[in-house]
Amino acid sequence: MSEERVIAGTDTGRLLVFESGDLRWEMNVTSKSSHEVDSSHRQETEASVEQPVLPPSMPRVTAITPYSKGFVCSAGPGTVFLFEKTEEKDSYRKTREIKIPPDVYSIEPSQAQLQEITTLCISPSEEGLSACTDQGQLYSITLASAEISKSELAHFEFLSQPFHSKAITGLSVCIRKPLIATCSLDHSVRIWNYEDNVLELYKEFQEEAYSVALHPSGLFILVGFTDKLRLMNLLIDDIRTFKELTVRGCRECAFSHGGHMFAAANGNVIHIYSTTTFDNLLNLKGHNGKVRAVVWSADDSRLVSCGMDGAVYEWNTLTSKRESESVLKSCSYNSVAISSDGKNVFAVGTDNTLKEIQGCQVMREMGAEDMMYTAVTMTRSGRTIFTGTSTGTIRAIKYPIPTQKEWTEYQAHSSAITKMLITFDDQFLLTVSQDGCLFVWKIIDKEGRGLKRDKDVSYAEEILITKSDLEEKNQIMTELKTRVEELKMENEYQLRLKDMNYNDKIKELSEKFIHEIEALKTKNQVLKTDMEKQYLSHHEVLAEVNEKFAKEQQDFESTSNQKLMLEYEKYHELQLKSQRMQEDYEQQLQAMEHSKFEALEELTLSYEAKQQDKQLALTQCQEEACQQLREFEEAKKQIEEDGDHEIQSIRIRYEKMLRDERETNQCLKGETGIMKKKFSSLQREIDDRRSEINKHKMELQKQQGVIRSLEKDIHTLKKEIEERDETIQDKEKRIFELKKKNQELEKFKYVLDYKIKELKKQIEPRENDIQEMKQQIQEMETELDKFHKKNTQLELSSNEMKLKLKATDKELHKELRRAKDLESLVLRFKREVHHCVNFIQEPNKLKESIRELHERFVQQSDVGGIVGVDADIEREYSRQREHLERNVASLKKKLAKDGDVHRAEHNKIMMENVSLIREINDLRRELRMLRSQLHDYECQVVTYKRGKPKSLTDSKSRTSFDSAAGCLIPRLNLDEESERIIQMQSKEIQQLRQEIQSQSLALRPPTNSTKLPALAT
Repeated sequence: MSEERVIAGTDTGRLLVFESGDLRWEMNVTSKSSHEVDSSHRQETEASVEQPVLPPSMPRVTAITPYSKGFVCSAGPGTVFLFEKTEEKDSYRKTREIKIPPDVYSIEPSQAQLQEITTLCISPSEEGLSACTDQGQLYSITLASAEISKSELAHFEFLSQPFHSKAITGLSVCIRKPLIATCSLDHSVRIWNYEDNVLELYKEFQEEAYSVALHPSGLFILVGFTDKLRLMNLLIDDIRTFKELTVRGCRECAFSHGGHMFAAANGNVIHIYSTTTFDNLLNLKGHNGKVRAVVWSADDSRLVSCGMDGAVYEWNTLTSKRESESVLKSCSYNSVAISSDGKNVFAVGTDNTLKEIQGCQVMREMGAEDMMYTAVTMTRSGRTIFTGTSTGTIRAIKYPIPTQKEWTEYQAHSSAITKMLITFDDQFLLTVSQDGCLFVWKIIDKEGRGLKRDKDVSYAEEILITKSDLEEKNQIMTELKTRVEELKMENEYQLRLKDMNYNDKIKELSEKFIHEIEALKTKNQVLKTDMEKQYLSHHEVLAEVNEKFAKEQQDFESTSNQKLMLEYEKYHELQLKSQRMQEDYEQQLQAMEHSKFEALEELTLSYEAKQQDKQLALTQCQEEACQQLREFEEAKKQIEEDGDHEIQSIRIRYEKMLRDERETNQCLKGETGIMKKKFSSLQREIDDRRSEINKHKMELQKQQGVIRSLEKDIHTLKKEIEERDETIQDKEKRIFELKKKNQELEKFKYVLDYKIKELKKQIEPRENDIQEMKQQIQEMETELDKFHKKNTQLELSSNEMKLKLKATDKELHKELRRAKDLESLVLRFKREVHHCVNFIQEPNKLKESIRELHERFVQQSDVGGIVGVDADIEREYSRQREHLERNVASLKKKLAKDGDVHRAEHNKIMMENVSLIREINDLRRELRMLRSQLHDYECQVVTYKRGKPKSLTDSKSRTSFDSAAGCLIPRLNLDEESERIIQMQSKEIQQLRQEIQSQSLALRPPTNSTKLPALAT
């Protein structure tokens, strides 16, 4: 307020005025109106929800600014108070309350009133007040209008237009209109006009918007939300959805320059849709990380994308194939741009460099020193590249990119730039950032002039409006027209009636005024006559008074002269008396001095005698005083002793009382500490409850919004259920009809089964025909294999031709570059020659300038060296190429021979394998025969034992058993040997099969998909 006076505000809503360090005035900013509003709101909430509601928290004073009449301060969310000085010295009076109005376009309009005001500012002329909130909004109000409407509640207005309150995630422009589209994490999509600097459309949604794209016509907009990708119409006063696509969390989307297609990034896949049919035309797969940027070429034939996997791919939008790629896994790319001719691609990422990519190679790089590039764009003229950094600065870099780090830097945003674009006429640069700001930059050259436009752009003025809105507006217009006509008729009728009434009143008033004028005239005449009479009477009285005054004056002068003469005589007599008196007094003084001297001598003698007497009395008095002092000291001692005894008794009594008081005080202190803790805990609980209530209110509002959206979904689902019930009924009817048909078909089946039995009898001769056809098919397959081999050879030759074509393309590009360099050299030479022509009249200077030209441009050794080097390179290239072609031909021949040899070996192995399998089968049959014979012999032995007596049986059994054992032992040995042989042969067969498989894999001819490695040129 001044050098000595300071005003401070607290977080509990108190205002404190200090002057020279002393508190002079204190006040609480809570107003009656706010209390009334809170109480009414509380009553409404109690009526709607039967739950106890805690009182609102105290408003915080977050901003104060002074002005001539007093000061302005914030008082809680969305409220500002005006205070003015009173007649008292150190006090202020609250005069006005100003609030932030609710946002009509928001989903929750009351949220705007809860903004915290961070700064306040008054204009130098003190006509306007501006306020800034914590959500980045600017409001203003004229103080004159606020003072006029003191009885009503004043409201702020937007200073220009509402801004984004959170980070901007999407930015797009169109061709046919000067429009900018932005989307933000504050759930809003806004359409700006960069020529008029006006916010044209604004809409909030339930979900966060991640990406936005404007159609080139400026009539449609594509917005990527968390759940879907929505295509919407830009109407005259609304943004309305007409198509939804199931692309979740679309971070990047872009329309083609023709507007017939649009691309949308879904994680690491790019979908391309048709704008007219909404069909998914292409799916571009290749990125391993999320796609961060998508850019169309000028002719819409190619698409360039970059991602977090460090890859920059160039796609063909007709064939969905990759034409070129550049992968750097150590870098995560943030943004990409393409030149107007489509040859060069510019990319920026986390490695703090700007890269120029041509084909599959990085041609140039430029470092960013200690900051990261987050966005890049290029003018359509191809002269300048603009980059955005993580600190919010913008850098303008000339193209071609210089070898040294040269750029022009501009400070813009307070945080990282998210998107950058240049308008299609190269006049404006648009930047958005995480700080929620949109900047529009005018692009000018060094001399301060704007860039020249190729054509005068005439923007379209068409707007979209739905048929229902148009009909409603036409109906409203017709109703308003009829209403205007009715009002005109009523007004004319009322005017006529008023004219009649006013004419009558005018006549009455004119008559009244005429009568009053006449009465006033008569009164005026009477008053004039009275005035004349009074004037005459006053004149006579005045003459008499003047005569009396003259007489009295003469008498007074005569009497005063006589009195003066008498006084003068008296003065003379008194003067004589005073002289006489002075003489008498001098004589008396001399006599008095003589008498006094005599009396003085007598008095000195008498006083000396008295002094001696007094000295004697004084000594006596001193002795008496000493005795009295002794008595006084004794009495004093006794009194002190008595006082000490009394003081000790009083001290003991009061010490007891003090101890009791201290004990009670300590108890009270403990109780107060406990009460303070309880109070602080209760206060914390109250604050927590208040915060919880606020959170619950916010959640309730969100849940209400969710409930509304769910009700809409329920309504749509009910409709779908009704439709599906109808379809189910139709399908049930269809099923009934199909059952009838099924019964009829079963009847046909019985008939057909009989026919099938008859046909099976006729199949046997046809099976023979089928076997013959199979043999023909095998022959055809052998021919097909031959054709496949020829096809592979042709593919190899076509690949060789493609490689040759690529080499010739590279040579052509080199020649074109060389031609461009020669053209620039010729232009420079022409300039120098033109400069030399100025010296045509001066031969010496002309000679020197021509010599300089010769030294500068004509260097025979360099030219000859370059020509020789080029010729040697071409010869070496052709020689290496012929050598490689010969090697390839010889390798092909060797491959064919090796294939034939391996096929012959394969056939041999197969034949051997077949013979071995036959032998194994024969051995297995013999083994089975031997086992059956052995079983028969064992059975005979058992029966023989049972039929004979024991003695005979023992002897005979021994002999028979010995003989049987003698014949069986060699057979059992043969069985064991045969099993061993079979196991060994099976192992060998397995080894041979493994070798055949490995050789068949090695000799397998290359398929259509596999290709030989490219020849290194």
